[in-house]
Formats: sequence, structure tokens, C-alpha cells
Amino acid sequence: MSTGFDRDADEFARGARAIVVYPEMGASSRDADARLEETAGLAAAIGVEVREKLAVKLRQPKPGTLIGSGQVEAIAETVRDQELQLAVFDAALTPVQQRNLETGLGCKVIDRTGLILEIFGERARTAEGRLQVELAHLDYQAGRLVRSWTHLERQRGGFGFLGGPGETQIEADRRLIRDRMARLKRELDQVSRTRTLHRDRRQRAPWPVIALVGYTNAGKSTLFNRLTGADVMAENLLFATLDPTLRQISLPGIDKAILSDTVGFVSELPTQLVAAFKATLEEVVSADLLIHVRDVAHPDSEAQRADVEKVLAEIGVAETTPRFEAWNKLDLLDAERREQLLEDAGKREDVMPISAWTGEGVDTLIAAVASRLTVGHRRFTISLQSGDGAGAAWLHQHGEVIEQRIEDDQALYEVRMAPGDYERFLTRQG
Repeated sequence: MSTGFDRDADEFARGARAIVVYPEMGASSRDADARLEETAGLAAAIGVEVREKLAVKLRQPKPGTLIGSGQVEAIAETVRDQELQLAVFDAALTPVQQRNLETGLGCKVIDRTGLILEIFGERARTAEGRLQVELAHLDYQAGRLVRSWTHLERQRGGFGFLGGPGETQIEADRRLIRDRMARLKRELDQVSRTRTLHRDRRQRAPWPVIALVGYTNAGKSTLFNRLTGADVMAENLLFATLDPTLRQISLPGIDKAILSDTVGFVSELPTQLVAAFKATLEEVVSADLLIHVRDVAHPDSEAQRADVEKVLAEIGVAETTPRFEAWNKLDLLDAERREQLLEDAGKREDVMPISAWTGEGVDTLIAAVASRLTVGHRRFTISLQSGDGAGAAWLHQHGEVIEQRIEDDQALYEVRMAPGDYERFLTRQG
């Protein structure tokens, strides 16, 4: 049987016939079927053809193979019978476990971290995204047997975790890896400094920053497009968005705000990726308000919420950062579930049920966000010379003009704005 190891990595990834294996270890908040579907979706995102999905229960992980010898033999039989080329394990495998499983199953084996890294390598489009993924990949592979380092020289998408030209072991050049990682970190540090400068400039502006966060495929990019009129990639794919996107929007009482679409989170997000994407995620850390977009039609919606909150804590997002939960995909719920969800949402001020696809509830979400961002605003009466167009424009840009009238060659404005902006306006006048 041909395993496909001698084919080009991209071709192998696109055509590979695979089995997905989910080792259930102890009590889990996850539904096994939903977890298998998610991992199959991750594999499909890079063109792998999933033929079988199998959940195996583990009482005790085996140091050599993670799963028991009988389970290895049963999976190997499936691999042989269906001529499968790849086994995707929804778990973190040690290098020894991965090597032993490949020997026992007679096919290529990839774990959850490697799979996610492969997707990121294929999807990242900007130079920054490519740097981040390559750094994460090198960190992941540093302690593993390396089949090919040709990805250090080629520019195509993906990094060949699913194969590569041949199986010949190449000497691990650790100095090459260390030097390459050091250079990537320097480049990403420069990116981070540039982001900080841009962020400082925005804060002096001062425009509020709103960051969309959520589990992958929760609908963030669809909501981003609806709010901004942009055309960010929004497909029914895991990790459709990797590179951050910023757009200017207007809100009631706020002439200008910055909306940021970010990479989707996932359960057990590889630590290498959290570290590598730190520069990107700094937009989330410094945001004035978060909109946590949740797929409430997903059976593991609550577990996904916990995963997102865990990553937010890991990257340093303060618990005090204002946030809303946008309970998305109302259009996919049946009548009974929809009625219950709307009733539950009505009991909370931080929840907005929406459908980013149809637009239902989005106006209510916008109004709630604007209200939260302007919660410290007060009403001021400001007098301008009737010909002061620049002053009038400033008031419209930095506050909500409630009323304006002319009295004795003076233009009187009733404006709701932040006290700090009012002080800035008085300084400008002076």
C-alpha cells in the first residue's frame, strides 16, 4: 500500500484519506461527537478527506503510544482496510508517541498542535502572520525528529507537517533553528513596537477600540463585515481569519471608533501559537471594549466560552475590561431553543442575541456598545461664534450633539461628551 509519504506535502494534505481519533481522558466538559466533528473540520480546512472518526476511552495514558496496544491494533486494521494515509489524534502527542504510533499504524500521524499549525501556515497571508506561524512551527518542531527543513527556503503556504520530499532523516541543525527563531523574534518585536506606536497614536486621538473575540467559526468576521461594510473572508471554515483587520466605524454618540477582527480561539490552543501571536493579540489586550461572539447553535457553546475566557486571561486581558457577549446564529435555532435563549438573554445586561448573517439584533448590539462606551459622558452647553465651523466639527467628532440653536450671533450646542474631551475643548478654545 502506498502511504503517500513520497508526494509533495501540499498534494498529500489535499488528498490524504484520514481517520480522526479522539482519546477521551477522564471526565470532560466536551461532547465527544462534537469534539470529533471539530477536529474533522480542522482537517477538512486543509483539504484532508476524513473517512473515519473514532473516540477511544482511556483510563490511563500510555507513555509510549498514549492509547492501549489493543486500540492501536484496531485502528491499524481500519487503516489497512480503508487504505488510509493519515491518523489525526485530537491530543498532544510527545515525539516518542508520534513515532511509535506511526510505526504501529503504518501511516503518518499528526497531533492537534501540528494540525492547527498546518492550518495557520496555510492561511496566514500577511508577512507578520507568516513570521508568527513559522516561529510557532520551529518551537513545536525543536524537540522532534525533523523530516525536512525545506520550508525554511520556500515561500508557499503550509509547512509540510503532513509529509515532505521523502522520509530520509536529516541531521537536526539546532544552531540553524536557534538562529532562525532569534531572527524571527527580533522581527516580531519590531512589529510589536510598530503596533504600540500606532496604538499610542490612536489613544491620543482618542478613538475607542472595540475588539471582536470568540471561538473559531463563531461568526466574528460575518459580524465585522456587517458592522463595517468590509469584505473580510467570512466562510464556514475553522480559522477563516488569521491576520488582524482594523476598520473605522461610527456609533451613536461616537463619530469614530476602531473595530478589530481577530484570530479565532480554539480549545487547547497551542502555547506556541499564543506566544507567537502575542503581537496580534495586543489589540485585544488594549481594547476599550470586547465583543465576545458566541455560536449559540453549537452543542459545546458553553465549553467554547470557557476556552475563550481562558485564552483572554492567558494573554493578559483584564477582567475589568468592559465586554458584551453576542449570542450569534439565532437563525440556526429551532423555535423552542430560540425562545429559551431570548428569555435567558433578557435576564442579563451584558448579552445581546443576534444573527450576524441576517442582521437580527445587530442594531441593538450597536446601541448597547455605544451606551457602554459613553457611560461616563455628561451633557454640556457650549457657545461658539456662529462662523466657527472648525469648532462645530470638533464637537460633532468628539461628542453627541443633542441640540443646536442660534442666539445673538452665538451658536449654542447641547453636547454629550466625556469630561476629558470637554476639558480638551476648553483648552482648544483658549
